[in-house]
Amino acid sequence: MEYESKFRSQELDDFFKAVLTLKDMDDCYRFFEDVCTINELRAISQRMQVAKLLAQKKTYTEIEEITKASTATISRINKCLVYGAGGYEIVIDRLGLTDKE
Repeated sequence: MEYESKFRSQELDDFFKAVLTLKDMDDCYRFFEDVCTINELRAISQRMQVAKLLAQKKTYTEIEEITKASTATISRINKCLVYGAGGYEIVIDRLGLTDKE
């Protein structure tokens, strides 16, 4: 069954289709450096790091020390892991990030 996002739009579909054409890390760096500001890239990568550490059962204090993320950010990402659409879990599982330090 297809996932029904509350945010679905033609513009987002087009963006995600563009992302799905990226073939390697170099493609990703080139595309996202053009599309995002450095602060946006840092924020997105920090969120992914926080999600990974939450999946590894790290404490908020440990995560805050490692990532420098605020407790509000950590809490928001934890809420996504518990009540969200499952996107973080898909990526964390596919990358095998729960078993790594």
